[in-house]
Amino acid sequence: MNKLKFLELTTLLISMFCIRVSAQQNEISTISPDKNLIISVRLKDVAEKKDMLVYSVDYKGKPVVLESELGLTGTLKCTENFSIKEVRTSSKDSIWHPIYGERNSYTNRYNESVIVLNQSGKVGVLEFVVRAYNEGIAFRYFFPEKPTGGTYLRITNESTGFTFSEGTKAWVTGSAQGAYSLKPLKEWPTECERPLTLELENGLYASLAEAEMVDYSRTKFSLDANKTNTVKCAMYEGVDLFTPFATPWRVIMVAEKPGQLVENNFILLNLNPPCKITNTDWIKPGKIMRETTLSAKGSKELIDFAVKHHIKYIHFDAGWYGYEYVVGSDATKVSVDPRRNRNSDLNLQVVIRYAKEKGIGVFLYVNQRALANQLDDILPLYQKWGVAGIKFGFVEVGSHRWTTWLHEAVKKCAKYNLMVDIHDEYRPTGFSRTYPNLLTQEGIRGNEEMPPATNSTVQPFTRFLAGPADHTICYYHQRGLKPGQNIPDTRYINTTSGHQLGLAVVFYSPLQFLYWYDKPSDVQDEPELEFFDQVPVVWDDTKVLVGKIGEYISVARRSGKEWFVGSVTNTDARTLKLSLDFLPAGKKFEASIYSDDETIKTPTKVGIKRMTVNSKTILDVDLKASGGQAIHIVAKQ
Repeated sequence: MNKLKFLELTTLLISMFCIRVSAQQNEISTISPDKNLIISVRLKDVAEKKDMLVYSVDYKGKPVVLESELGLTGTLKCTENFSIKEVRTSSKDSIWHPIYGERNSYTNRYNESVIVLNQSGKVGVLEFVVRAYNEGIAFRYFFPEKPTGGTYLRITNESTGFTFSEGTKAWVTGSAQGAYSLKPLKEWPTECERPLTLELENGLYASLAEAEMVDYSRTKFSLDANKTNTVKCAMYEGVDLFTPFATPWRVIMVAEKPGQLVENNFILLNLNPPCKITNTDWIKPGKIMRETTLSAKGSKELIDFAVKHHIKYIHFDAGWYGYEYVVGSDATKVSVDPRRNRNSDLNLQVVIRYAKEKGIGVFLYVNQRALANQLDDILPLYQKWGVAGIKFGFVEVGSHRWTTWLHEAVKKCAKYNLMVDIHDEYRPTGFSRTYPNLLTQEGIRGNEEMPPATNSTVQPFTRFLAGPADHTICYYHQRGLKPGQNIPDTRYINTTSGHQLGLAVVFYSPLQFLYWYDKPSDVQDEPELEFFDQVPVVWDDTKVLVGKIGEYISVARRSGKEWFVGSVTNTDARTLKLSLDFLPAGKKFEASIYSDDETIKTPTKVGIKRMTVNSKTILDVDLKASGGQAIHIVAKQ
């Protein structure tokens, strides 16, 4: 059954064929199946370089990427003196079904050109692989195997560029957990993270991303000091590899509306290999809550709370095996850090047994220091204990060594039926298609930093294009909720409660942390918590109803026959008009609407309204400044 889930149902495959390209025929165009996108690759003399490889991208006749440079440097200088030996073309149109996702099926449809290049008399030294999807353009460099020798290569720099028209602006952040700002393509203070979402002067939207970055060095983006309005790839460091090998995919998503970028983010999954796990029955997404007391009593209370509120997992965070930063802390033994609890009576195996009796799974946090030293010891041990998954903490990212180590660690976890959540600076590039035990990852400015509401209206169009994110949704840790409670200002939620409810739909994560910084005793059984109880974490369909980067977004997601809608605004109040035309025509539904309401006599100030709706209904959604709304729609009996 699981093999069938990942069997690609190919409906059309055009056989590969070769064509010879003469000196006069030095331009190869690859067009998307819907014929909207075209990437043109050609040879050109530029400045002092002869026969450089350059490209451009257009959408419906409008320029997206202007003529830009291609190439790599290292032990081989693959930047000029090219000639085209041959071009192989193929097409694919298939559907695959994920274990979980933002949809229950994904289309994988593209046209591909493999441009085989000679260089300075060397035959077939490099292949440039281009794919044109309806969702965007992807390309990579491939070095074929050389049985006669010369199999080792070092890549020190990628000179791939992306030149845009004057007036283009980009949503920039320097770090994976940093705040975004909209800037022109000039005077950036630092390299910027992927994906890099751009607003073009001709009204189009684009996003530059990286896919299948598994055994390589991370690439961010920087401004080209020698060419205006040009973004260049900036590798963290060089890589040492043996042929055959391919670089990660460089991806250019293109859309007429920013919401289409969100809906089309599966292009990154498509650029990764299918699932390599034979039996996936143990991979079970779900909601999760953190256990903060590291005590027997607190653990039992949280498990009981999880049962009551349909939370699938509890998570023991840092401190359960000692101070995580020192070599002597042993992740094979429970030894609670006295900084967390001086008198802990935690017996982890007793807790796991009690949790299993109640149908609740347990995740354990392990810092990379312990993971690097003890991985082969702790994985079989945790499987024996009955642990469901591991949260990797403070992972090293960027270098070739640690990037490869990290993905190999996820593979090893799969051998022991352990799911994974990677925290801190790691950003996904689609690896969870191949190893879906990697449920989620941080790499986001989440609620640990209590960002302003505007953050929620930027992240869907930027960070979430890369894949799911562990944002750690909060609810009760807010100013004025408990008078007299001494909480530092930096730990107050800077949004309304309705905003946090809406995030459970707007932000996608197959392992969705709820009540971060909260504990069971904070919960006063407010009526609106029924939404958190009922909202799923994975979906059969996803639609962006309205959205403007940095201002607002409304997302509708379907699970079975039920729909959930989340809407959030930035620090400005506004009214959105939402059409429910995604509902089946001719049927009636009941909508439970959860909105911020100062007249409600609860600390969270969220009201509930129930009304009959259908596919012709248009809702006026009034959002307070920093506010939000959540809706649950079910068919009427």
